[in-house]
Amino acid sequence: MAAVGSIIALVTFYFMTFHNYPGELTQEAPTPQKLRLPPMSHLPPPGPCTCPSGSTLLKEHLPKDQYEELVKRRTKELHQHKARTTSVLSRLLFALPNSPLQYPIQGFKVLPLTSTLIPGLALHAGQRSSYKVSLSVSKGVLTTEITADGVKVQGHGESRLIMESSSLVTLNYLLANVSYTSTVYHIHTGDLASFQFDNHEAVFPITIKQPLLPVLYDMGTDISSHVTVVTKTFLRYTQLKVLLSSIRRFYSNIEVIIADDSFEPENITGEHIRQYIMPPAQGWFAGRNLAVSQVTTKYLLWVDDDFVFTEETKIEKLVEVMEAVPELDVLGASVQGNRFYFSLKYEEGEELDGGCLYRKSRGKFHPLPGYPQCFLASGVVNFFLARTHAVQRVGFDPKLQRVAHSEFFMDGLGSLMVASCDHVSIGHQPKTGHSKDEALYKKFRHPPGGDTELKLQLHFFKNHLKCIKYG
Repeated sequence: MAAVGSIIALVTFYFMTFHNYPGELTQEAPTPQKLRLPPMSHLPPPGPCTCPSGSTLLKEHLPKDQYEELVKRRTKELHQHKARTTSVLSRLLFALPNSPLQYPIQGFKVLPLTSTLIPGLALHAGQRSSYKVSLSVSKGVLTTEITADGVKVQGHGESRLIMESSSLVTLNYLLANVSYTSTVYHIHTGDLASFQFDNHEAVFPITIKQPLLPVLYDMGTDISSHVTVVTKTFLRYTQLKVLLSSIRRFYSNIEVIIADDSFEPENITGEHIRQYIMPPAQGWFAGRNLAVSQVTTKYLLWVDDDFVFTEETKIEKLVEVMEAVPELDVLGASVQGNRFYFSLKYEEGEELDGGCLYRKSRGKFHPLPGYPQCFLASGVVNFFLARTHAVQRVGFDPKLQRVAHSEFFMDGLGSLMVASCDHVSIGHQPKTGHSKDEALYKKFRHPPGGDTELKLQLHFFKNHLKCIKYG
């Protein structure tokens, strides 16, 4: 009995305390709407990036009297770049809790200027006398199928559509028949649709995109219809002929394209060989551009003119990996045991200062799934198999004449998927004597510091960098 009396006393005390003196607990109990805090619609702009220790500050390699004007022109170009490459689709969106609104959250794409049903629109609400929703967009108009009496529709064919009905079933029928039509032609942009009911709002993206035509290559039946060997030569015909002879030893009918900017071009003959003569001394990247532009096969194999094919130069093995992993764009291999590769780390940085880039030699990410002898990286050695279309899309900057290789992969960062493998290799010809052509070649191959300065200035403006580190 004493225990029962104690329980009664406690219950009585609890009731008197919280009934007569509700205090903060009941006064501050939050309603669902109080919890619906409006989130940020935009991420803050990036802050200044941190240059790794040992970085080259690119500002120090610019003419001091031109610096301010260069920054102004660079900022203008950056704004235009962002206008071309960003849209409302990059805006941060939040799904608020406990919403009765159903809507597409990803994957809704429309053709420009083409009416398209918005899939999945619906309202899930409790019983009430009337249901009213609205939809609004900024780059298009909205329509729906107007049904019988008892339905109110405002803004049909306009950017804001309001629908009201006493029947939830009828309202959801209207929602299921809402179409969006963009009103401005653009090949790739987006719109944000706002969907509202009472105090609930949902925002979902609409991708406006002109589909790309596929670029497909007929792979044919043998390696010669899969791959074209590509090289650039300058004053090194002795080495070039050794390379060509070694290619023919293993691949008798594979196409070889040569870009040649020698001072006194020598005619290179032979079946399945195409030599393109350039104005003298145009440089490394200009020659690469020319050679790559003439490739008609799905893949190209880049080699230097002093390489030599060996028993280990199995192009088929590289093609096998590329065919099995369609996301790959470039696949490097080994040059006489050297697997030069690197990773790139990029921080965007502030608009005026620019970004920070770190090229880490022998930096890599992780093994390529299914191919433990390969791993993903950002850049590879001068012996690589690549998808022709991907390389043509990035291109080689012809301003870089002598001091360049990593720069191609820097320009392709974010668009080229790169890996390196060790199960295919190519040889490197030994150094020869001190001929007249070799002495002249070395003069161009190892230029004075002006070429390096030009490269750093190019990184400052073209790549919008504040600093760069070669590790």
